[in-house]
Amino acid sequence: MKRFLIILVILAAGILLGTQAEIKQQIASFSFTNSWQSLSSPGDLSQAHQFLENDCESCHTPVSGVDDKQCILCHANDKTVLIRQPTAFHADIQECSTCHQEHQGLNSNLTKMNHALLVTLAKTLPDKLSRPNASDRLLANTAKELSQHAAIHSKTNPLLSNDESMLNCATCHANDDRHFKLFGKECGACHATQQWSLADYRHPPSRSTDCSQCHQAPPSHYKPHYKMMSQKIAGKPNASVDQCYQCHQSTSWNDIQQLGLYKHH
Repeated sequence: MKRFLIILVILAAGILLGTQAEIKQQIASFSFTNSWQSLSSPGDLSQAHQFLENDCESCHTPVSGVDDKQCILCHANDKTVLIRQPTAFHADIQECSTCHQEHQGLNSNLTKMNHALLVTLAKTLPDKLSRPNASDRLLANTAKELSQHAAIHSKTNPLLSNDESMLNCATCHANDDRHFKLFGKECGACHATQQWSLADYRHPPSRSTDCSQCHQAPPSHYKPHYKMMSQKIAGKPNASVDQCYQCHQSTSWNDIQQLGLYKHH
């Protein structure tokens, strides 16, 4: 029995000495900063922020978490970028991580649009908040404005959620208006937030002559170019600018009657 205990003690001592040697080696190569960062990281950073992979303090503040001031230090130091319409409203929102979420993987998209989050942010802004320029008002920024838009969109477009129907679409998408303001500013009356195209839309039949209600002629049609080129190519010397149906077909603007697809610009 004594011999067994002696052997057991010797084995235990050998294991202990070996473990201590391994511990000493780990301590010698231990980097406190890199170790706690790797243990606490919720996922890979996007490609745009890969250079910050081992520098958590660039964005995070101990105890508080992500500090929006850190984002501003990097992203709000370029006046050219700040005055662009898509970014101007950030000056009032002052909230970055709610929409731009990191640690979603290397190929994640930090600018993926979430319209419901915009409403959440808009509701947190003070009712009396006023922006200096009309172009900066990219959100319906008061409770009254939000309610007005919701009343319009909820009655006309079932594809919008209650939150999405509260947004003032035109203030963000005015520069993308392919209707040239012919349909007003209530984009949400027809469009949803997932895509611009309307799955249920059916173009009027080719015999329709009311094209100008929706379509506006390009600038070239109001210049000598129209008589010199467009009318002659289409073989319609008497077609006026608002008579789209005289030359064009509903399949494509470049699909000219009795000529087919044609591009002369």
